[in-house]
Amino acid sequence: MKAWTPSGALATNIEITSTSVQRGDVIQIGGQPCRVVDLIQLPTSAKRLCFESGEQLTMHARTRLVALRVRRQW
Repeated sequence: MKAWTPSGALATNIEITSTSVQRGDVIQIGGQPCRVVDLIQLPTSAKRLCFESGEQLTMHARTRLVALRVRRQW
């Protein structure tokens, strides 16, 4: 994962589902932080998350994960 620290940004931990996940969210999987770079909509409200590393994860409608989301403050 690239080292990236935007100025004027606030990072918060939030619970995400397949409907609330966004590009840029960082999810820790197996102790490794993975940044979401693309989302693919699947049937029945599921989404396939594509990470910077090239790995993929499918989130089903009832999957809940904790992610780090960076919010820019203007």
